[in-house]
Amino acid sequence: MDQAFYAGHRAAGQKEVMQVGWVYQHAVDIEGLQSFRLKLAQGMMGRLIERSPLPFGRWRWVSDPRPAELDIADAVRPRDELGDWFDERTQLPIDPESGPGWRISVVPLSDGSTAISLVLSHYVIDGIGAAVAVTQALMGLPVDLGYPPPRSRSRLQAMVQDARETAQEAPETGRAFLAAVKEARRRQQDVVHTQAQASLPAPPTSGADDLVVVPNIWIRIRMDEWNARAEALGGTVSALAAAFTARLDRHMGREHGDTDDVKMLLTVNTRGMDDARAVAVSFVRVGIDPDGATADLTAARAAIKQALKDAKDTPDESAELVALTPFTPKRAWKHLIDYAVSDPEQPAVCSNLGDTGPAASRPDGTLCDGMFARGASQNVTRGWLERTGSQLHVFVGTSMEMNQVGVCVRGYHPGAVTTRSTLRELAELTLTEFGLTGEID
Repeated sequence: MDQAFYAGHRAAGQKEVMQVGWVYQHAVDIEGLQSFRLKLAQGMMGRLIERSPLPFGRWRWVSDPRPAELDIADAVRPRDELGDWFDERTQLPIDPESGPGWRISVVPLSDGSTAISLVLSHYVIDGIGAAVAVTQALMGLPVDLGYPPPRSRSRLQAMVQDARETAQEAPETGRAFLAAVKEARRRQQDVVHTQAQASLPAPPTSGADDLVVVPNIWIRIRMDEWNARAEALGGTVSALAAAFTARLDRHMGREHGDTDDVKMLLTVNTRGMDDARAVAVSFVRVGIDPDGATADLTAARAAIKQALKDAKDTPDESAELVALTPFTPKRAWKHLIDYAVSDPEQPAVCSNLGDTGPAASRPDGTLCDGMFARGASQNVTRGWLERTGSQLHVFVGTSMEMNQVGVCVRGYHPGAVTTRSTLRELAELTLTEFGLTGEID
């Protein structure tokens, strides 16, 4: 599955990263950060992807012998440019094959505070996995996964070993091929999806290749206020996060086919103990009514509960196709990505990362004053944004020790929401409607 995730995005020209940000109201301990950097390299983040010399061979993990050095800014940055600085960090070169697979940056701010950014390849680890890796590093718990050094096999050895593994997996591959034929026939009959693909807007005639950063904002809300509001509205914190996403989606003017509900995907963590997968999440589709959610979360809570039950009772048919990953050509990956992009419901995504735990808020060994985790995209062109039409992704994480909920919003809607200031205004309006207050960068 990790290979499929990376190969599909690579074929479509996508590059996804994760970012963890910390802010201190004072200078940080650089020696403590250096120790943190070295310990990160001893866990799940201390690895890279090595492709097979065979076109149909499985890719594998190898150790990362050269983690990036600590990047400390020479100049002080204005405090009101904090959001810009975090965005800029997400665009620095990250490569899960040649490295660096992640990097840590530090900048002093004009009000005496300090910001720290950890950006890592989403193909090396996902959000929950990053939280686990950060916690292990800060607690001094190295994880030896036994990965070999890069290029430790000769080309002949690699070809023989990979061919042998491919032969051993032949029965599973055969079953996957039959499942793929069935899925292909189903998609040929998927008229709605075919029409949606045909109706995708054409890229702009000028500036299509211009690189842009999708607008992002970071909201900090008191955790006791967040929890109290969820309880007062008859819901849970998960229902409040989904309802906030739905209401913001409505203010952005996004459309979801022929339904009044806001369609969204909720991420579900599937990572277990000693789980070394890069991507260990599944998605549950749910519809939330944004109109009544600001006054009552009962319906949203019930919808989420039913969606989770349905997902648990429904087998994941796509899992049958994973064995075909090494045999899937680039053209097929691009088609699959286009199929996903043309989803007629254009779902928003709500990722609830849960509580980070006490260790993750101490990158230099001391408690920070604020932190967040979010996803970001690299090398996004204006043409791709216009072609995909619209997007909204909300990341929610909590810290009991700081009494803080961090809400990161990434949103874009052509002709309506194209700047951080517009996204911020809509987020402030949504907070007010839920009776919440927050600090926004």
